[in-house]
Amino acid sequence: MTNMPQIYLITPPEIDAAFPDRLAAVLDAHDIACLRLTLASRDEDRITRAADACREVAHRFDVPLVISDHAAMVEKLGLDGVHLTDRRGLRRLRDAWGPDPIIGAFCGTSRHDGMNAGEAGADYVAFGPVGAGHLGDGSRAEAELFTWWSEMIELPVVAEGALDAKGIDTLREATDFIALGEEVWAADDPVAQLSTLTAPLR
Repeated sequence: MTNMPQIYLITPPEIDAAFPDRLAAVLDAHDIACLRLTLASRDEDRITRAADACREVAHRFDVPLVISDHAAMVEKLGLDGVHLTDRRGLRRLRDAWGPDPIIGAFCGTSRHDGMNAGEAGADYVAFGPVGAGHLGDGSRAEAELFTWWSEMIELPVVAEGALDAKGIDTLREATDFIALGEEVWAADDPVAQLSTLTAPLR
């Protein structure tokens, strides 16, 4: 793989009224391949309002918007696909949707789960967390997993979870996408923060 990975952006778990403007500033300054709406809330009304706000900005910049797990809301909200953290319904969903909507699958640190997701019709698989300091069982997706995947498997792969510039530098020739969320939004200036984090890609 010789191309540099593209940037895949994840929304914060809570979206406030100021977020669309912050998002627009980032999309205006950086080339973003995909945006994922990942909210802590399960409230359909809040999800709908957040999706409407994000979709308006994302589509203005020709960035596809996928939502974490709420596959049933994709068509209703005019989104471009879904990112599944539970892969069990993936094949059924692909059969129902046909080839067009994006279906991504989070596969933790498991090469086997990634291959199964690809066989079931995923458009990409995501492995993570790459960095330390994440909640969960402490397991991490090591650089070797991405290197192996990129050499052996054609399906695009996303690296996510507690990434810093050093981690991104390590993975720049082994992954198709670098997914960044709180790493960017926690900063006062997300545009500058994203520039700093992705410096190894330039």
